[in-house]
Amino acid sequence: MKRKDFITSVSLGAAASALPFSKLFSKELVETSPNNKSGATISKVETFAFKKATFVRIESSEGISGWGEADHDYPDLTSAVIENICKPIVLGNDPFDSEYLWHQMYFKGEDAGNSGLLPGAIAGVDNALWDLKGKLLNMPVHKIAGGFKTDKVRVYGSFGRGENPKTRKGAEAMAKTALEFVSQGYRTIKARMQIRQLNIDPDPDDTFEIIKAVRKAVGDEIEIFVDYNNGYTPAKAIALTRKLVDHFNIASIEEPVSYHDYEGLRQVVEAIDIPVMAGEHEYSRWQMRDLITIGKADFINADIIKCGGFSECRKVAFMAHAFDKYIMSHNTMPTLATAATLQLVASIPNAARVQEYAGARSEMGLGTLFDNSLDFKDGYLTVPTLPGLGLIVNEAEMRKNKPK
Repeated sequence: MKRKDFITSVSLGAAASALPFSKLFSKELVETSPNNKSGATISKVETFAFKKATFVRIESSEGISGWGEADHDYPDLTSAVIENICKPIVLGNDPFDSEYLWHQMYFKGEDAGNSGLLPGAIAGVDNALWDLKGKLLNMPVHKIAGGFKTDKVRVYGSFGRGENPKTRKGAEAMAKTALEFVSQGYRTIKARMQIRQLNIDPDPDDTFEIIKAVRKAVGDEIEIFVDYNNGYTPAKAIALTRKLVDHFNIASIEEPVSYHDYEGLRQVVEAIDIPVMAGEHEYSRWQMRDLITIGKADFINADIIKCGGFSECRKVAFMAHAFDKYIMSHNTMPTLATAATLQLVASIPNAARVQEYAGARSEMGLGTLFDNSLDFKDGYLTVPTLPGLGLIVNEAEMRKNKPK
């Protein structure tokens, strides 16, 4: 079945659903209406594990393929979870049964770890399924999910100081990076301290000096967020945040305490006068529920390649909406993860006014894998309108550059 015929068959089903209620259950309609299958099936699942990115390709019986991005932290392990747990579940199924498939993967695979590898692997499959569905219907994902009339998304420039103690950026280097983002049109930036839980309440601690240098470099009109990356105990986070607000007028902080410590997070939220962001380390709606109800985070940082993909992040978004919380996505990956994030943001009512973007990140070497790129201008990303997620994968380049 070609795409034109496929869309025609889907349209017939939609037309039937629009009939008056009195006709819906008539014998004539029951006998002639299409069955509950779309006509497409999943025929192949492939993973492409690069050094810092994991991509998933799902091929359908229609000869059309969807591409998604999975978590990037452990590409080989994530690929193994996809191959051994997710792939056998989805093969042969209808891609439009993606909700059923998501729950099959999650609950049948939960012993593999439902807060890390498993949801990160499911994310790649789920995002690829949404890309495939969009291509089969010849529509962008945000439209088939229920668009919110969002054409472009304001983004903030996100940059970190590095994990390696030998190469970590100091105040001068961080200020230089901040200025580079501002020169590209960003009006909001976020400095990631990357302290982590193994170094809580670091001593010495140069966070104050770094933000001092960043503020001096970018001027008073630029909005500054600071990500502590789980770096402090509640008391230390509260004292430092108040100091940064008083001296440098920072606008928000992220993950001030260990992501396991929701009570500590709540203490910080209630003690300071600026918003607190969290959610990068929550991998499902259940963890997000506790983050919202116990941790009381002001903004929810759902990550579309960590928190179960497009399907799960939409559930998180609508749950957050019921608590009057905004989604301020977590996203540091420049290609399919960003495209999927834009599709999500364009389909929900509670997207924050600014979303995370770390830039094109040419140093990752992923640009040649795609025939088009995302449109960034003056601090905004345009929501892709091509069918699916909106990026066109160069399959020849993907296969040629795939690590052996």
